[in-house]
Amino acid sequence: MEVKALTKTDDGGLLKQALRTLRWRWQNIAGTDYDAEAASTRPDLPEDDRERLRRQMRECLEGRGGEVSARARSAALGRAYLALDTNGRERFLKLLADDFDVVEPDLDAAMAALHAAADVDERRKARRQLRQALESPRSKLLTQFNSLPEGVKFLVNMRADLQPMLKRDPSLLLLEDDLRALLATWFDVDFLELRRITWDTASGALLEKLIAYEAVHPIENWNDIKDRLDYDRRYFAYFHPRMPNEPLIFVEVALVDGMADNVQALLDPAAPVQDPEEANTAIFYSINNAQRGLDGISFGNFLIKRVVDRLSHEFPKIKTFATLSPIPGFVNWLKADVAEGDAALLLPAERKALTAAGIDKGAKAWLKDAVESTAWAEDEAVAKALRAPLLRLCARYLVREKRPSGTALDPVAHFHLSNGARMERLNWMGDRSPRGLRQSAGIMINYRYDLAKIDAHHEGYRSSGKRAISSAVKGLLAD
Repeated sequence: MEVKALTKTDDGGLLKQALRTLRWRWQNIAGTDYDAEAASTRPDLPEDDRERLRRQMRECLEGRGGEVSARARSAALGRAYLALDTNGRERFLKLLADDFDVVEPDLDAAMAALHAAADVDERRKARRQLRQALESPRSKLLTQFNSLPEGVKFLVNMRADLQPMLKRDPSLLLLEDDLRALLATWFDVDFLELRRITWDTASGALLEKLIAYEAVHPIENWNDIKDRLDYDRRYFAYFHPRMPNEPLIFVEVALVDGMADNVQALLDPAAPVQDPEEANTAIFYSINNAQRGLDGISFGNFLIKRVVDRLSHEFPKIKTFATLSPIPGFVNWLKADVAEGDAALLLPAERKALTAAGIDKGAKAWLKDAVESTAWAEDEAVAKALRAPLLRLCARYLVREKRPSGTALDPVAHFHLSNGARMERLNWMGDRSPRGLRQSAGIMINYRYDLAKIDAHHEGYRSSGKRAISSAVKGLLAD
């Protein structure tokens, strides 16, 4: 089949198309009267439009009429939100947070009744009243979107809109809690379907979404994604029954011989296709959360374990399951240490190696260049001299640097350690792309998933922050 070299579809174009389709579908549900009121709301939602919106929200909560009327009101409210610009959406969400929070007098009365309860039956009744008082009206309103086509996706996108607003407006945090609690319940992993995606079975629309959502190693065109769906590759994604055409999280796997150490070689379109039946290693080279509105709702660990289980049954010769992962926080961490003048960044032997390479700027100056620019990677002598210190510093960053909670500072390391992986091997110049050099000085890491030790590694990391580390990674550290 001939594949045209099309330009990558941008996520913004997909979003606009999806919004147009959703607004059209909800217009049919809302009907003429409700839709006219929604259409009269201006995009930035000025103050004199907000009272009309409050009334719409209250009508949704009153529940007058039957199910058809309720769906019409919800659809009209949803269409009003979709028609707003960024400022209007923030005002919509602020209105939802402030005016439809828990009813304080009801909450106070329920708490007083609980304290005053004299026997078991009264306490049971009071606890029930308290539970009801703690449910905010906005939670009931948000739940109504579940009955609409694409309503769950609408709430996922609403939470994605909300998240950037939280730092500048903490009053939205309780609304975020409500949305997260709803979505966490609806997206329990037991409700999700694991699907293998292939070139022959995937729709063009789904392939476009995969191209748009790929954030680790950008997909340039249709030829590129066709290569990633080839005979010796596997593409798996989780889907929700209420979002059957929207991948939630997806993973790309290469079936190869030996542990891959270079992503450019792994993704080289000219590389020969291997027989997956003869492969001994499965390399997870890209894992992407496709829905920003589901951040913090974890099902990535279940995805990896299910894919490992599936591949181990399909290909009995595969005994090694590992990633080829970026280290996105390394260079930024190193920049901070260089700026602070950390005297221990370079060892005496490393300084000598830099001097022997003919570098007369001073070792610290070259290290600063390495984090401020990517030009050093083209100078063979400088790159060779910087290899040992950068690998050692990267190992230090991954193994020893931590957040206040005790977990790994690097987000990708935290993800894989949480899932029970072991830090297996650092790979010099594993990613020579401009992005790879900017983020991690070109270094990549293999995290290995040992089937017999995944649970033990997971428990050790989650309970005490203990990181599973191979002897090869330990050997890079200087005590």
